[in-house]
Amino acid sequence: MLHLSSHYLISLAQAADIDAITTLLQANSPSQGGSLTGEFSRDKVASMADGESPVIVARRAADGPVVGVLFSDAAATAQAPVVLAMLAAYRGSDKAYVYGPVCIADSERGQGLLVLLYSAMRARHGGAEAVLFIRRDNIGSLRAHERMGMREVAAFVFDGAQFAVYSDVIAAK
Repeated sequence: MLHLSSHYLISLAQAADIDAITTLLQANSPSQGGSLTGEFSRDKVASMADGESPVIVARRAADGPVVGVLFSDAAATAQAPVVLAMLAAYRGSDKAYVYGPVCIADSERGQGLLVLLYSAMRARHGGAEAVLFIRRDNIGSLRAHERMGMREVAAFVFDGAQFAVYSDVIAAK
């Protein structure tokens, strides 16, 4: 799968992308002042990308750095404690998948890249329902996902933080 927009090259992640994805995630991790939930070691990223679920990446050029990434996981195989907490609050439909984490480089935010990543992921999952969580204090992400037509369907608390659960089931209809 390869999709060219006017500014971005969107494709499935390859093994050679693990280091670049790790660098992007680490730059946006909580220890660096970012809003991702959790830290992302290279081993963790490699493990997350080693499943049957697609990982979508974006670059400005074929040989350029990864400037955006969107992971997914089958809800039935999700194992991360925060994801299990989300699924306890809202599982979604039978074929729902876990959307995220998603991370976009600071330099690329507000340029429509999230929509491109989401569209590519949605196509890979055949239009199945995407279920995701966003920390309530991540206002930018909440607004961006609402602009794409996603809506809050549940809420939960994990490790003292409040999260909203979003679904695109409304956007899909």
